Amino acid sequence: MDKKVALVTGANGEVGHLLLDRLASKGYEVIALDIKEIDPAISIFINKSYKTDITDEASIESILKEAKPDIVFHLAAYLSTAAEKDPDLAHHVNVDGTLYLLRSAQRYSFEAKKKIIIVFPSSIAVYGLPDLTTKNSASFVSETQFTTPITIYGITKLHAENLGIYFEKYYKLLNPQQERYIDFRALRFPGLISAMTIPSGGTSDYAPEMIHTLAQGQNYESFVREDTILPFMAMPDAIKALTLIAETPKEKLSQNVYNVSSFSISAAEIAQMVIKVFPETMVGYNPDPARQKIVDSWPANINDTSARRDWGWFPDFDAKKTFENYLIPEVTKKYSGQK
Repeated sequence: MDKKVALVTGANGEVGHLLLDRLASKGYEVIALDIKEIDPAISIFINKSYKTDITDEASIESILKEAKPDIVFHLAAYLSTAAEKDPDLAHHVNVDGTLYLLRSAQRYSFEAKKKIIIVFPSSIAVYGLPDLTTKNSASFVSETQFTTPITIYGITKLHAENLGIYFEKYYKLLNPQQERYIDFRALRFPGLISAMTIPSGGTSDYAPEMIHTLAQGQNYESFVREDTILPFMAMPDAIKALTLIAETPKEKLSQNVYNVSSFSISAAEIAQMVIKVFPETMVGYNPDPARQKIVDSWPANINDTSARRDWGWFPDFDAKKTFENYLIPEVTKKYSGQK
């Protein structure tokens, strides 16, 4: 039996680093795509790479026809903080890039007469709770609640989710003979924390920034209040969720978009756990009004009951295990000798 082919866009990112490793270990033929040259550290996991822009539709379609993927993990995106600084570019990359990928995948799949699975990492940024009082009283927000994002990142992620659903279920709806070949699956991730890669533009990055900074013997000034609560997930669990939903038979999925979560924690609780290990360091709080407004619009807890019921989602890492068994040992090892 031929190996399944997995194409990963945005392969150089935080998620891509671990996902490529996991896919290779599971026996996939791995194809990597990124706007930059592939990081040599992850090149050992790939069979072929392409340097191209996700918004170059002709190039994307050509790559799909050549690579013939069974599944695409569409990681390429402009992240939340960077997106607010350049909303036009964020919209172009996150919405137009997704549209071009879906359109190209539909054409490729129609010609090949085979379904193609598109796995899309979305975000809790799609939520927009109106004020802190609502956030504090909202209990385990579901996929259909408060989907009124206040950031361009959240808006583009929500738009991309709906584009995926459209291409799977309603593409060219007025043409009753239209065949649709997209199988679209999206995960709404909480804040992701990785021990292996440096944070790169996410609004929830105060958590990994804090850990990486203190591990280097430096003090950290948080851009959010100490009472700020968000849901988080260890990066290995994010990779587990992506591969698990990708491999679940379609008939088991009752929806296209799923929340996944692990634990919720305040900035102060994170600081306490990390300072215990690096007692010579300190964490201060100097909230940035704009970034604080963004995180206050995101839920403190999200409901992932549907993912647990439909495809057996369950995190391996709770808060204690994330910090004590994964983050602190790995980050300490990463910076040993650098203090």
